[in-house]
Amino acid sequence: MTAGGPILLVDTATTRAVIALGAADGTLIEQRLWTAGYRHGEELLARIDALLADQGVALADLGALAVGTGPGAFTGLRVGIATAKALAHAMRLPIVGIPTGLALLDAAGAASPDDANLVLLQPAGPNDRSFLRPGETARILVGGTDPDLAPGERLVAVDLAARADERAVTLGDAAVDGLAMAMLATAARRLTAGDEDDLATLVPEYVTLPRGVRMPPTDDGVEMSGAGAKDGSA
Repeated sequence: MTAGGPILLVDTATTRAVIALGAADGTLIEQRLWTAGYRHGEELLARIDALLADQGVALADLGALAVGTGPGAFTGLRVGIATAKALAHAMRLPIVGIPTGLALLDAAGAASPDDANLVLLQPAGPNDRSFLRPGETARILVGGTDPDLAPGERLVAVDLAARADERAVTLGDAAVDGLAMAMLATAARRLTAGDEDDLATLVPEYVTLPRGVRMPPTDDGVEMSGAGAKDGSA
């Protein structure tokens, strides 16, 4: 670890994986985005190695790691967080976990500064959607249930090209493009304040789990809304 060294960012909560290198003050140096599908385990470390090599940065030069904690689907989010935690442990680096949903809203706000009261909509499996309002717990909207928007709220839809309003999808695309900058800014503020995470307690927020694994109870961070909410049939 190098004091004041660059921050390596990893986020795999959306269908477009994001890795980035930022200065200690949160300034973006370079970001790389790609559609990972189910290949996170095969590609993530190789792409991190390529990013660092192209920037002339060794792992030992890093000052910290930042990782997105979701909400997101099981496969990608698990690999991203496990990879970041393994690197932090091996290199004795401080790590900060950043809620991807809130960072997406920050990025959307930066892309469209005239819009206030932004709320986030993301997929939660083939039919359900995850709805996040700042200051509240993310809720799963069972298929067919639309978010109950307050007056003046505007949707940011990520990974919902055919399942949300076109304007909301466009803003969601801009949010993903600006995600690295938003997350690095948050990471730098936290690291400067000495607010780093414990590897043992840094956990992801899943919106979907593998088949046969039930969603966690509602008091574990995800609420259910709409038909099927009472019996857990999301």
